[in-house]
Amino acid sequence: MTAPAAPARRDLQGLRAFAVVAVVATHLTGWPRGGFVGVDVFFVLSGFLLTAIVLRDLDASGTVRLSAFFARRLRRLLPAALVVLAATVGAAFVVFPGTRAESIVGDALAAVGLVSNWRFALEGRDYFSTIAVSPLQHFWSLSIEEQFSLLWPLLVMLLVLVLPVARRRGTGARVAVGLLSSAVVLASAALAWVQTPLDPSVAYFSTGTRAGELATGAVVATLVPLLLRMPSPLRALLSWAGVALVVASFFVVDPTAPFPAPWAVMPVAGAVLVIAGGTGGDPRHRSLFVVSNPLAVAIGNASYSLYLWHLPVIVFAGALLTPGPAATGITVLVMVVLTVATYLGVEQPLHRSPWLVRPNGGAPTADEVTAASPPALADVAVPTPRAAALASRPAGWVPGQRYYPGRRATESASTEAVAPEPAPAAEITPPQPTPVPTPAPARRSGDSWAEWRTRFAPRIALAGATLAIGAGAIVLAVFVAYGAPVIVAPAAPVAAAPVADAGAALAALQGELAAATTASSWPDLHPSLDEVMRATSADDPAHDCFTPDVAPDAGRCTWGNADAPRHLYLVGDSSAMAYAPAFRALADASGGAWRVTTVGMYGCRFTDALIESRDPAVTAGCAGRKSDIAAMVAADPADLLVVSNAYTLARTVDGRDLNAAELASGVANEVSGWAPAGHTVFLAPPPHGADLGRCYSPLTGPAACLAAVDDVWTQMQAATEAQAAATGEAAIDALPFSCWQGVCPAFAGDTPVRYDDMHLTPAFAERLAPILRDELSARGLY
Repeated sequence: MTAPAAPARRDLQGLRAFAVVAVVATHLTGWPRGGFVGVDVFFVLSGFLLTAIVLRDLDASGTVRLSAFFARRLRRLLPAALVVLAATVGAAFVVFPGTRAESIVGDALAAVGLVSNWRFALEGRDYFSTIAVSPLQHFWSLSIEEQFSLLWPLLVMLLVLVLPVARRRGTGARVAVGLLSSAVVLASAALAWVQTPLDPSVAYFSTGTRAGELATGAVVATLVPLLLRMPSPLRALLSWAGVALVVASFFVVDPTAPFPAPWAVMPVAGAVLVIAGGTGGDPRHRSLFVVSNPLAVAIGNASYSLYLWHLPVIVFAGALLTPGPAATGITVLVMVVLTVATYLGVEQPLHRSPWLVRPNGGAPTADEVTAASPPALADVAVPTPRAAALASRPAGWVPGQRYYPGRRATESASTEAVAPEPAPAAEITPPQPTPVPTPAPARRSGDSWAEWRTRFAPRIALAGATLAIGAGAIVLAVFVAYGAPVIVAPAAPVAAAPVADAGAALAALQGELAAATTASSWPDLHPSLDEVMRATSADDPAHDCFTPDVAPDAGRCTWGNADAPRHLYLVGDSSAMAYAPAFRALADASGGAWRVTTVGMYGCRFTDALIESRDPAVTAGCAGRKSDIAAMVAADPADLLVVSNAYTLARTVDGRDLNAAELASGVANEVSGWAPAGHTVFLAPPPHGADLGRCYSPLTGPAACLAAVDDVWTQMQAATEAQAAATGEAAIDALPFSCWQGVCPAFAGDTPVRYDDMHLTPAFAERLAPILRDELSARGLY
C-alpha cells in the first residue's frame, strides 16, 4: 500500500489552468503567440507528480507497485481520451472529405498507440502551420507524457535493483532517483540543442528532446525534503517569480524562435519555481491567490478534458462556421459544454471507479501497513503545539478541507495528478512505534461498485443535463448568429462557352471562374476535390523532376519531339512543377516545333541567395540543384526560359529578410544568361486559395473556400513586372486565369483549381495550355 495522498495542491491546479488557457487561446485566436509553451509547463508538472508517486511507493515499501501505478494511469487518462478520439473520427467522416478523414483515422490510431509525436515528426508536420491542421495533433504531448510514465517507473525499478543505495528508503532512494533524473535532463538538453537547428520539426515532437522537461520535474520531486525547510518569505518569492516567468513566456516566446532549445528553458524554469515555492507552508496557498483562487483551481481540475476537446472543436468549427466573433463565441461554448460533460460524466467517475482495483477493495495487509509508516523526516524536527493539535484531529480530517463527523478519508483529486504534500518539517512529530493492525475484512467487488454508483450517479446525470442544455444553447447561438441552415441540391457544373479558337480560351475560363465565385453549392467535379487532395502532386508528370532526392534527368523530364528545333525550359520550385502539365501539353500540340524540359526542386526558389526552408533536404540540396540545372541549360541551350517561384516573402539561411523587390531581383540575377536576351519569362504562381483541407466539407458550400488575393502576392507581382521591364524580359500575370475580380474560387466549371492552398491541379494546369500559348505568342516568344 502506498502512503495516502494529500489534497490536491491548489497552486499546481491553478498553474494547470494558466497553461491550458494559454494553449487554447493560442490555437483559437493566435494570441498570445507563445501560448503553446503551456505544454512545457504540463511536462514539468507531470514529471514532478509522477515521480512523487514513485518516491512515495519507494518510501513506503522499498519498491514501485507497477500494477497499481499503471492502473491509476489507465483509469485517469484512457476513458476520456477514447471518447474524444471516437467522436473526432466519427465527425471527421461527416465533416471532412474522405482523404482527410482517413488521415485523421491514422492520427487516432497513433494516439491510441502513444506514438502521435513520432507520427507527426516523421511526417515533417509543422506544429505552427495553420493548413489542414489535424484535430488530433495535440495528442503529441500526451504521447510523450505516457511514454515517460511507462518507462520512468521501470527505470527506477532497474535502478533499485542494480544500485544498493537506492534500496534505502528515504534519502538513499531520493538521491539515486535525483541522479538518474539529472542525467536525463542533461542528455535531453544536449540532444535538443543539437537537433533544434538541424530539424526543427523532429526536435519539436521528439521524445528525446522533451524528456528532459519531465525529468526536470522529477528532480524537483526528489528535493522535496530540502524544499520543506525553506522559510515562508522565500517560498512566496519563488512562487510569484515562477508565475511571472510562466506568464511572460506566453508573450516573449515566439513560434519563429528556436524551440525547444533554448527557449523552452523559460516556461520550464517558471514551472519549477512555482512547484518549489509551493512545497510546504499554507496547504491552500492563499498567498498565491492568482493561481489558487477557486476559478483557477476549477479550470485546473478540468484541464485534461479541456485540453482533449479544444483542438477538435476549433478545427471542426473552422470548417463549418464563417470566421468572426460569433464563430469564436460558439467555439468556446462548445468547448465548455463538452469539457464539463466529459469531466463530470467520464473522466472523474471512471478515474475513481473500482475498475482495475484489487478485488479485496484495496484493503491493506499487515506488511503494507508497516511499510506505509512515515519516512524519518522527523529526526530533524521537534514537536510543536500545532503538531500536537494536528495529531488530535479526528480520523478523516484533512488540512484545508471541511470536516464532517463520520466522514472517511478519501482519495483526493488525483493521486497521479497531484503530489503528496508533506507537512512542514517543524510540524512533523517524531515517529512512534506503530502497532500492526488486523487487516480489514475484504470487501466484495459489488460493494465497491455500489458505493461508486451512489457517489457518481448524480454527477453522471449532471453531465447528461449539461450536454442536453448545452446542445440547445449551441443550436440557439448558431441560429442567432447565422440564421437557419439552407440545404440545396448539388449544382450542375458551369459549362464553358464553345471555343471557336484558342484566343477565346481565357474568356471562357473567366466565365467559369466568375460563376464559381457566386455558386451556392458544390458541382460534380472531375476529378473530385477528395481525389486531388489525396493525390496532391503525385499525378503531376514532372513530379520526379522536382524532388530533392532524385537528380534531374533531361531525358526523363523533357516532352515533345526530341528533334524539335526549339527548346523551352520551365524551372523553379513547386510553382513551376504545378505548371508542368500545361507546358507538356504545349509541346505535344506544337507539331514537332517545341520540346519542353521541366526541372527544379520544390521548396528551392531560384534566386541568387539561398532561401531558408523547413525541409533540411531542400536546404542542403538547393544550391547544388540550381548549379546542375544551369549546367544542363548551358549544355543544351534554351530558346525560351520560363521561371516560376512561390510568391511569399523569405529569409536567407544567414538570417536576412528579403522583401518583394529583393526577391524579384534575386530571381533575375540567378537565371541571367540562361536564355537569349528578351527570351526569359517570369510566370507568376496563382494567388493563394483557401486551404481545402480546412474549408471543404460536404456540409458547407463553395463560398467557404473563396479566397481574396493577398497583399504579398500583389507586391511580388508588381516587383516582378518592374524587374522584367527593367531588363527587357517578360512577365505573365496568373491572376486573369485563376481568380475573378480579386476573388479566387476552388473550381472552374467542373475542374478543381488547386489541390491545396497554392498548387494547381494537373487537370486545371492542362486547361491553361492554350492561354499560356496565347500569352507567349502575344510577346513574340512562341
